[in-house]
Amino acid sequence: MKPLSIEPVFMPATTDTAPLLKRIRRNRTPAETLKALDEADFNTAYDMLRTWGADMVARGETAQAIATLEETAAYISSLPVQAEGHTLDIHAAIMQILTALSIEQSDMERAASTAASALSLLAQTPKRKDTPFLQLLGSLLNDIAFLHSERHEYKQAEREIEKSIKIFERLARIDADRYAPAHVMTLNGATAIYRNRVKQAELLAYYQAATSAYLQMLNAGVEDAATRLVDSLTDEGDTLARMGRHREAIQYYSRALKYLTRIEPEFTLRQLKLSISLGESMLSVSAMRDKGVHLLNTMLHKATKINALDEHRRIVDALYHAKSRSLDILSLWHKIFPR
Repeated sequence: MKPLSIEPVFMPATTDTAPLLKRIRRNRTPAETLKALDEADFNTAYDMLRTWGADMVARGETAQAIATLEETAAYISSLPVQAEGHTLDIHAAIMQILTALSIEQSDMERAASTAASALSLLAQTPKRKDTPFLQLLGSLLNDIAFLHSERHEYKQAEREIEKSIKIFERLARIDADRYAPAHVMTLNGATAIYRNRVKQAELLAYYQAATSAYLQMLNAGVEDAATRLVDSLTDEGDTLARMGRHREAIQYYSRALKYLTRIEPEFTLRQLKLSISLGESMLSVSAMRDKGVHLLNTMLHKATKINALDEHRRIVDALYHAKSRSLDILSLWHKIFPR
């Protein structure tokens, strides 16, 4: 599944959606579906729609999910009285989820259309700051950012993901259990969307304290989202290291390791591999070479302790090459053939 708002890890359901889903499955017409959604509180209705959509994607029934939601949306649009209040929010939620499902199906034209419809519905009540509005807008902006990124429209995507990050940061102050994972996941999205590495690193550094605070909550949803962020930061570090940009790679590896040690208090093979990558990049920066040697020597003992043979060999190779590099051939050349 793509990193979209309907992913279970993005915003874990915090309400019991089973009774509502059971009622809708028993009464399948669009009118009965809308009635059931209207009679539920917004978070329950929204959680049900999102989890149902994610389940349909997991079962390979994305097209059927889209058809069902389009039928309900068309029914709402056909009502003699224009939807407002809770019904308007339900309509906007359906269009937002349709956007995510369309992107999941790689139908970017339909996704752009449903996103525009969702934004138009949200715009009907200006200057809103309530929770249903903000979580819908934040989720929609996350998905639109992915859409524009896929189209290589990075400036637009950056603006959208920044706005989404700020919305979920605000919501997480109100209800961290529900919205902190979304805040972390939008940060994770930014690692893929930003083209400018400096701006990307600044953004992640700015929100590092918030992410660290979330991880202290021992919230499973936050941990799942943070695990994704660790993966993304590690991938960025690997990319920078392959490009020879080791100073930047060190920043990404260090941040990934900081989050990972909070998620995994006991030392793990994953921590070992990430620490080795960090040490290897340190060896490539002259001012940090001694620290790199120290880190890798420490990891050598840890690799032995957990019987990680491949990683042990990797460390030995890295330390051997570091020692070889310390022989300054150019300096010797100038001693033999002085200028």
